[in-house]
Amino acid sequence: LRILKLIRDSRVRRGYSPTMQELADEIGVSKVTVFEHVEALIKKGALVRERNKARSLSIAEGIAVPDEDRPLRLPLVGKIAAGYPIEKVADEEELDLSEMLSTGEAGKESSFALCVDGDSMKDEGILDGDYILLERAQVARNGDRVVALLEDGSTTLKTFYKEDDHIRLQPANPDFDPIRVKFCQVQGIVKAVVRRYA
Repeated sequence: LRILKLIRDSRVRRGYSPTMQELADEIGVSKVTVFEHVEALIKKGALVRERNKARSLSIAEGIAVPDEDRPLRLPLVGKIAAGYPIEKVADEEELDLSEMLSTGEAGKESSFALCVDGDSMKDEGILDGDYILLERAQVARNGDRVVALLEDGSTTLKTFYKEDDHIRLQPANPDFDPIRVKFCQVQGIVKAVVRRYA
């Protein structure tokens, strides 16, 4: 079962399976032992390997690795202003993504979720009440949608632009003015938006 989990996790994280040597090193057994176990799992129909292709092991369709039925959760660390900046709040909640996402990407330790409060990003399709999934980051490129911590301690969701002598945090709604600051601290970059309809 550990071999299946390692192969599954590698394919989710890297897009390909580990080598026999990597499996052996991780488990603490010889490469020959790993090879024998892998061959047995292929014969049982739990693993599939493409012929003459390296790193092509994958879990056979219909095979569930035991820990896959654990709920996928991200820390829900508060609300984010998509309007006027609001005070930062650290709520003790989690956003359960197991029903909404099937990707392992969201489970990375560097990811977190926020609930959008306001409609300053509505023209980008980010609406009041949506959840945004972010990757923790301190540096952003022009055009990235970011959560930024302002000098007054408030946080906001806007599109980031570094300009000559300031940073412009641009809303996606003509009812809101851009926020122009000398400095802000990027907290994360938006990777996905989740909308719950029920």
